[in-house]
Formats: sequence, structure tokens, C-alpha cells
Amino acid sequence: MQDYHDATHRSPVTLDPENWDEFRDRAHAMVDKAVDKMMAAQEERVWSPLPERLKTALQHDLANAGSGASVTDEAIESLLPHGVGNTHPRFFGWVHGAGTPANLVADIAAASMNANAGGRDHAAIHVERQLSNWVREIFRFPQSSSGLVVSGTSMATLIALKTARDAGLGFENRVRGVDERKLVGYTSAEAHACNARAFDIIGLGSGALRRVPCDADFRMDIAALKSMIESDRSEGFEPSIVIGTAGTVNTGAIDPLADLADLCTQQDLWFHVDGAFGAAGILSERLAPRLAGIERADSLAFDFHKWLQVNYDAGFVLIRNADLHRQAFSDRPDYLSGVERGLAAANPWPVEFGPELSRGFRALKVWAHLMEFGKERLGALITYNCEQVDYLANRIDQHVSLERLAPTETSICCFRYRRDGLSDDDLDSLNQEIVIRLQEEGIAAPSWTMIKGRLVIRVNITNHRTRFSDIDRLLDAIEEIAPEAAAALDM
Repeated sequence: MQDYHDATHRSPVTLDPENWDEFRDRAHAMVDKAVDKMMAAQEERVWSPLPERLKTALQHDLANAGSGASVTDEAIESLLPHGVGNTHPRFFGWVHGAGTPANLVADIAAASMNANAGGRDHAAIHVERQLSNWVREIFRFPQSSSGLVVSGTSMATLIALKTARDAGLGFENRVRGVDERKLVGYTSAEAHACNARAFDIIGLGSGALRRVPCDADFRMDIAALKSMIESDRSEGFEPSIVIGTAGTVNTGAIDPLADLADLCTQQDLWFHVDGAFGAAGILSERLAPRLAGIERADSLAFDFHKWLQVNYDAGFVLIRNADLHRQAFSDRPDYLSGVERGLAAANPWPVEFGPELSRGFRALKVWAHLMEFGKERLGALITYNCEQVDYLANRIDQHVSLERLAPTETSICCFRYRRDGLSDDDLDSLNQEIVIRLQEEGIAAPSWTMIKGRLVIRVNITNHRTRFSDIDRLLDAIEEIAPEAAAALDM
């Protein structure tokens, strides 16, 4: 029987490699494969669905003894061609960033540290604090504000709205639960579903979030908002939160943020901004003026992994009043109590500003990304993508078979293919079929959505690899595929 107390003997249960030099070679080999994948992003199909043989392979039982390094690495390598496609320059369907090879470096470093960034005094905490300071400066929030790196805008929204709810209820609800007071909030009819989901999760109910009509440019109608607030008050509800959107889901429209800020100040309402991708426009000379008022928000949720190109996942919540933010989440048990010295120092900890104690070192890749590329370069990329959307819109407007159904304000253009003699319902089916064929053939990956009751092709450009020639290729492919799609549908 092995003597486990023999200090000279290697532990029989360690997970470290037996030979570190061999492991170094193994790691280098995987880095080479990953870099090869990144280099080939512009040459591959946009989307390559996972083959049936690999789906079958992913259904086998877990081996008791493990499969070993070579089998595992081979399985990892087989997955590399089968991502969602957002690293490709013609991934147009959803607002995904393309990521960068540089983030690979930060992720390797973060993995080697394996830090829990929920608290304690170590590098991850101080990196996240500097990152929060940078974000505060970018959005011109006061020194009294607080920030937290999270998985994405959905989590950021949940944290922001819980803070808003708790502040509105005097924080007594943290012990008693939500009482009988009927808090309600308001957001655009074009807003993302994560807002209603957050209302559900925090116990207000998704029905407590009112959908405000939009104007002709798909922005929240301020007059309609005011009327809804007055109506709710007269019926015994308590208006509490207004959510403005910087970059709506369907069209990329930006709500009138300055007007919303004025209204919230006048009526003592919490002003939250869902800036999932559009908030990044603050770095763009073109979009920054359209975001006027965002600096007056009580809270802001946005993603680094969209228009700012950080690898998934990386979101952020910024809250104007750090005291309210901390009061909504802080609950330090004895074993997590803080001191001025030692590993339990560096207070307050991130866990006091969100629901997660176990948190990976997400901040490192964001911090490194901003440090390497800087605000000007990232802002210039956003402006460039907007110019590409303008180019797409102009080409559509000049095309006899294409029709635009919404203005373009940020990164999204909505249009449809038209064919004489077809009903609106038939055109809906035809355009959906065109999108599916573009995806299946690996040419491009747009998506579809509904605009004014009609199905449209939705193209988003938030990719630093997209070229003007990729836009031309998309439109040429639509023209080529449309007759085939119509024939397949017996039109």
C-alpha cells in the first residue's frame, strides 16, 4: 500500500502532468490549432453545422478511467470548425462580436491563475477596479458609482433592476420579501426580452413592465410614456423604473435618452439604460452625440462581447450610487468577514455588488483588450461598421427587388426581397427561406425579424473583419438564391 505521507513521493491523485515539458508541447499544439482557426475565419463557411457523427460521439457515456490527453485533444480539435459562425465576416444575423486573437493570450493567463474574483485581496480584484474606473470615465459617471463585470447584459440588467427595486422599497424587502405595493416600470415596445425576464425574476412580474409605443423611427414615444405613467398612478400603481434602450433589438434604434433622463428626474423615477451593444457607440464620433443623456442614467447594462469585440462572455453593470448598489446585495457571513490586512482585505468585495461569490477572472481579458487597442481604435471600428450599414442601405434602396422597412441608426438594416404577384404572406415565407438557404450554404448568416407585421431579412454588422465586399457578396447571393427559394416553395 502506498504511503501517502511520504514527502518524497509524487501524489498518486494529482491532476498535474507527469511531464511538464510534454504538457508544454501539448499546449503549444492546441494554441497553434486555435490560431489556425482564427487565421482562417475569412476563408471558411460562415456556419458549419455539427455533423451527425460528432453528435453521436457526443452522446457516449463518461469513461470511469478517463480518455487521456490525446483522445481529449482530438475531440476538442474536431469541434473547432463548428461554432455559431460569429468569427466570420459575413455573420450578420445577431449582434455578436467577432472576438480577437489577442484575447486568447489573456484567457490563457486567466486560466493559469484560476482566480475566484468574488473577493479577497489579489490581482483580479484590483484589475476589475481599474476596469470599473475606466468604464466610469468612458460614460462620464461620477466617482460615487460602482461597476461589476458579469456574463452579459441579461445579468447586468437583473442586478441593476434589483437595485432599483430594493431602493424603491427601502430595502426592507430583502428580509420581508416584496410587499403589496404595486411597483411598475416602462420600456420601449422594441426593447429586449431580458428586461421583462428581470422583472419576473425579481418578483415584480413581467406584467409590471409596461410596453410603451414607439414613433415612426422605432424610438420610445415620450408623450405615450407620460400618459401611461399618469394612468398607472390614477389606478393605484407606483411608477418606479424607466428603461431606455440604446440600440433596439429589431432595428438598432436609440431611444431619446436625454428626454427620458429629464422625465425621470422630474418624476423621481429610476432611469436604467439597456445599452447591450449600442452603448459602445459612446466611443464613436458618429454615435456619441446620439447617446446624449446616457451619462445621467441611474444604471447602465452593456456588453463588451458585442461591438467592443471582447471574446465571450463579458458584460458590465454600472450603477450611479454605489451605496445603493452595495446595499442591494451585501450580506457577508462570518467566514467572509473583511479585515484591513491579509488575504481577507481589499474590501468591499465584488460579491457585495452582485449575486455571485464564485466568479471567474473575466475582467482580465476586458482590461487587456482596452489596454491594447485603446478607445480611439475601438471607436473607429464602430464608426466603420456604421458606414458599412449605410452602404448596405444605399445599395438596397437602389435595388429593384429589395425594399427597406426601417431606418438605419446604428448597426442594423432590415429589408426584404420583393417579387411581383406575391402576397405579403408569401413574401414572408420567401424571405425566411432565403435566409435559411444562405445559412445552410455557408455563404452568409443573416437572420429575420418582424417589422410592422411583416417578416424581413435582418442584417447586423458588428464585426471588425467585415469588408464592403462581404456586403456585396450577401446581396449577390440573395439575388441568386431567391429564384431557387421561390421554386422550392412553388411560388
